[in-house]
Amino acid sequence: MTSSAPGTSGRKDPIDALVRNVVNTRYEDLSQGAVDATKIFILDAFGVAIAGTLAPGVAETLGLLQDWGGKPESTVLVSGERLPAPSSAMMNSFLMHNQEFDPVHDLAVVHAFTTVLPVALAVAEAQGGVTGRELLTAVALGVDVACAIGLSSKSPIAHFRPGTLGAFGAVAAAGKISGLDQATLTHAMGIVYSQICGTLQPHTEGVQVNSMQTAFNARAAVTAISLSARGIQGPSEVLEGRYGYFRLFEGEYDVADVLANLGSVWHVEQIAHKPFPCGRLTHGAAEAVLILKERHGFNAEDVDDIEVLVPPLPYRLVGRPLEEGVPSPQYAKLSIPYVAAVALIRGTVFITDFWEERLRDPAVRELAGRITVVQDLTITDQNVMVPQRMRIRLKNGAEHELILDQVLGHPEKPLSRHQHLEKFHACWAVGAGHLPENNRDLLADLVDGLEDAPSVEEIVRLLVP
Repeated sequence: MTSSAPGTSGRKDPIDALVRNVVNTRYEDLSQGAVDATKIFILDAFGVAIAGTLAPGVAETLGLLQDWGGKPESTVLVSGERLPAPSSAMMNSFLMHNQEFDPVHDLAVVHAFTTVLPVALAVAEAQGGVTGRELLTAVALGVDVACAIGLSSKSPIAHFRPGTLGAFGAVAAAGKISGLDQATLTHAMGIVYSQICGTLQPHTEGVQVNSMQTAFNARAAVTAISLSARGIQGPSEVLEGRYGYFRLFEGEYDVADVLANLGSVWHVEQIAHKPFPCGRLTHGAAEAVLILKERHGFNAEDVDDIEVLVPPLPYRLVGRPLEEGVPSPQYAKLSIPYVAAVALIRGTVFITDFWEERLRDPAVRELAGRITVVQDLTITDQNVMVPQRMRIRLKNGAEHELILDQVLGHPEKPLSRHQHLEKFHACWAVGAGHLPENNRDLLADLVDGLEDAPSVEEIVRLLVP
């Protein structure tokens, strides 16, 4: 459903209601579930940023930002460099997304924390004097804005929503921290809309810049906040204008439900953990193969072939077979056959499974070649990732099947507290060897009590040498 042409609908653009909710909402207005989820995924995002320091392109990107230089107002996590706020937000967003390990809203298809959190941190540090409670409130609101817009779309994803919608959410969070009034924050939304970017072409090709698209939008969000604060104006019909976001980036949409539930439904409560560092749409296959292996006691060498039946969205985005030669890490992370083969052979999937030596593993490549992904033509919804069905046929003729109605990490099938911390600890172990060892648990405790943290700087201090 779309609205009529601008100026004829008799109502303001939906961005007006979203911005008003951001400006007027206090910490006390958040549900307890929203507070708890925000803290959980802030820690999760810090963990994946730590692991993100090991990804290709990090040294080159950081080196470029350092060469550009500028005012040392915000911190690059884990390594500790001080850069201008747009540069640190860009770098930290890249760290959070480059391992495909960051939290996501499954239905909105938005990695909201990955743009919202680094921008909120950068602006808070540059401003100074921002408390943990203020950061928590701003991040919850930013995630809400990004997910609300994503949930309104009824069309197949065509642009890179973690970037495009992350930009709107990041502006909401940074605007809340900066104390912008409604008019100024609305201008900031218009200014960031003039900069947003993100396409699925790098995703399709599996090239490195795909994981940088949230970073480009993080930088744009800080720029938008800074320009609007200095009086620069942006367009106001950001979402439903003749050339607004819904028409140009999405297509069919219905924003009525999310507007009706503003302030009562908190989308951060529906954010999902990623137990594996690969495209979220590959997780069902990894989970299913591990369940079937444990349930029936077979090994990889016992398998003849595997078929995975999936909805249109995962089929289109991650149903890709392995190509000849060694795949890029980004391509492999977005391939159901590769991810499922790794899970079956190694019993889990971790960031090391996408390093060059393991990408060359002939056993994984051979098994992946016997895994077929099929589109479930009975499913018409273009934005769902379940149900998924796996059928495994063994060399002895036995067949085993499993249907997943939900994927591990979703709020209806959440990671336990132990699993959540186990993931954080694993990320810390591989990427934070140069940090004081006791900072790990101090950081987890500080985020657990984030509403009582005296300043954002206390958080950052535990994440740098």
